[in-house]
Amino acid sequence: MTKIIVVGGGAGGLELATKLGRKLGRKQKAEITLVDKNRTHLWKPLLHEVAAGSLDDGVDALSYRAHAKNHGFFFQLGCLSNINRDDKTITLSAMLDEEGNEILSQRKLSYDYLVMALGSVSNDFRTPGVKDNCIFLDSPEQAHKFHHKMLNKFLQLGEKQTQKVNVAIVGAGATGVELSAELYNSLKQVKSYGFDDISSSDLNVTLVEAGEKILPALPVRISSAAHHELSQLGVDVRTATMVTEATEAGLMTKSGELIEADLMVWAAGIKAPDFLADIAGLETNRANQLVVERTLQTSRDGNIYAIGDCAACTLEDGKQVPPRAQSAHQMASCAYDNIIARINGKPQKDYQYKDHGSLVSLSQFSTVGSLMGNLMKGSMMVEGRMARFVYVSLYRMHQIALHGYVKTALMTMVGRINRVLRPRLKLH
Repeated sequence: MTKIIVVGGGAGGLELATKLGRKLGRKQKAEITLVDKNRTHLWKPLLHEVAAGSLDDGVDALSYRAHAKNHGFFFQLGCLSNINRDDKTITLSAMLDEEGNEILSQRKLSYDYLVMALGSVSNDFRTPGVKDNCIFLDSPEQAHKFHHKMLNKFLQLGEKQTQKVNVAIVGAGATGVELSAELYNSLKQVKSYGFDDISSSDLNVTLVEAGEKILPALPVRISSAAHHELSQLGVDVRTATMVTEATEAGLMTKSGELIEADLMVWAAGIKAPDFLADIAGLETNRANQLVVERTLQTSRDGNIYAIGDCAACTLEDGKQVPPRAQSAHQMASCAYDNIIARINGKPQKDYQYKDHGSLVSLSQFSTVGSLMGNLMKGSMMVEGRMARFVYVSLYRMHQIALHGYVKTALMTMVGRINRVLRPRLKLH
């Protein structure tokens, strides 16, 4: 029986394992295994909402093991430590609990086709002090860490033990911009839960970007609209400002200024996990991404595929596929088609990236972005309720890929009920 292993249960990896499980696993035509170091899945673009407390991942997170059981594949909890391309095996390192006790021993899994879908982590560019003083939003655990610290600061603010909460966010990409807005929404909700004396002036959010504009990957008109909205909220947006060091007191800039901060988030750039740079002799680039052909097969091993943020895929025009959720979704579909084609002895197809536009949510205050498609030449700028609807629809598409239309509709209904029954802000 053909053995297919997908390493990484992010947006692309989980969608791929789900589709393969439905198509092959349920019919006993192949053995599909998903490997991830976490027990649950949360759509990564939602992590800023977990950090701000506007989303309870205990409700929205998906159990890998339960999902695997329902969709015809297996789940292995573990971290990839090695790939043996000659024997076609991968090694998962031993799993330890919080006290250092071994839960699962080191294991080896064999494969016929291996798909690397490990996603990305924040790139600190070796800036001094960042690892020790800043929080990265790469995982739910890190989002929880920020959330707990934020709640403590808000509590001190409400009890008049501090005069102002200073938050500095480095990197004005989608994560930095969305978190900046979400924090003001969180403060608004905290005020409604008994801290009547708190006002928006008690929160000072500084968004620092080394480039000339925020949202550098998006058109100037969208960047300008988002910049205006953030300024209206009270965010201090600093463009063309390079951070040279992070200290306990705050961020040091190239000009010698200290941006004081009680909480610091680093969201400036991404890279693939460091261990990929030396794994199994596979070709990687400077960002540790696995170099792939247009079929998404790695350049040095046709039995190993890479999708999502950990894949370096060059398009016909010479541009790299951008690290977006829509890219991971499209790559998962392409890898699925190609693996099925190989099993059936048919030719594979090249990956074609389709840019459907970009949207940035400024919490409950606004949403801006652009939509691209065949009905128009170029792109159409959208904002307000229409943009918010499309933004939410992106998450619904991910849920539909995992659960189907009926279950997604039910989950949407439950979400609306929870908005009435549960607090608007997670207070624990």
